[in-house]
Amino acid sequence: MAADHGADPRRLPLQALLDDAGLNRQHVFDLQALPADLLAPLAVQPHERQLILLAHAGRRLWARVQQAGVEGPHPIDDYSVRTARQWLAQALPGARGRIVYPHGLPEGRHLGLQRLGQLAGWHHAAPFMIGIDARWGTWFAYRVAMLTDTALPATPVEATGHPCASCAGKPCIAACPAHALGAEALDLQACMRQRLREGSPCALDCPARQACPVGAEHRYEASQMRHSAALSLAAIRRHLG
Repeated sequence: MAADHGADPRRLPLQALLDDAGLNRQHVFDLQALPADLLAPLAVQPHERQLILLAHAGRRLWARVQQAGVEGPHPIDDYSVRTARQWLAQALPGARGRIVYPHGLPEGRHLGLQRLGQLAGWHHAAPFMIGIDARWGTWFAYRVAMLTDTALPATPVEATGHPCASCAGKPCIAACPAHALGAEALDLQACMRQRLREGSPCALDCPARQACPVGAEHRYEASQMRHSAALSLAAIRRHLG
């Protein structure tokens, strides 16, 4: 399929539609440039040439989901997938796209989202093991990945550097009630135990994440934090039985 080569290779066709919908981080990967082990779970088809990764950063996506009145257990996923499909149909008529995240892969197969984030220049590991970058801090998340038959310009890597490297105080470490953070690793078991304690401040929030000064102006609203934390807390309860 012919590409629509614009003057700025960082911009997608009808990118404003995605930005306004809250999917305001986008990266186009050529499949031939991705590591084989990252592609292996995807069962790439002969016509598929690119992977388009969409993410949200900041507060807009949550506001749009609420405005749209999306119901069900996974409103962000449902809204994001619907938006991505609408964008593809409008921006690139005739293009074929296959969603591989947040669903679309057979059980047991998983897309390496953090690996993709690293390759895009978005993901650096914070002490509390959430991806962080210099502009948005930790206030972004991967929302949709789809394989397409498009020939868009590949997106340049964002080279903003690792903000934690210049953070001398590391306030996130001191703010963790579970004392689960260290310079090298997260004590995941201590984190989970703390989250399960009655009345824990970590149950539906993360004091360490809130203490991080990077991108503080983009912090999620309390209702979005509660929504996302409730899903992860339920997963911890299932995991620990």
